Amino acid sequence: MALDQSFVGRSYPPTDPYEVGREKIREFAEAVGDPNPVYTDPEAAKALGYADVIAPPTFVFAITFKAAGQVVQDPQLGLDYSRVVHGDQKFAYTRPVRAGDRLTVTSTIESIKSLAGNDVLDVRGEVHDEAGEHVVTAITKLVARAAEEG
Repeated sequence: MALDQSFVGRSYPPTDPYEVGREKIREFAEAVGDPNPVYTDPEAAKALGYADVIAPPTFVFAITFKAAGQVVQDPQLGLDYSRVVHGDQKFAYTRPVRAGDRLTVTSTIESIKSLAGNDVLDVRGEVHDEAGEHVVTAITKLVARAAEEG
């Protein structure tokens, strides 16, 4: 059954603040195999004009995907998460994520499409720092595979 188009544009409350730590950034950079010292060495980051280490571009996925859980778990939407696969991810940055940032995410259903019986849902996560300044917009595409017949 196709998802209800009237949910397009629905926003969910901002998440509680997530405090970005140096160690989390270092762990993430190591996990993705990125040795750039700007992710682990405060002096290297300062040499490039940053106050502290910055996070790799995909670091913010962890908090935006968690925030998208509000959408996924909305019983009114009726998304069958057991059939969902992650289809795509895009980021549009205003500035890098920095150690010490306290970030909140507001999720909005950007679009709902039905393709070959599959539901395709785009969720926009607007990430702001504690001063209310925009940091990054993340677009997460989720695909709910069509139920198998019989």
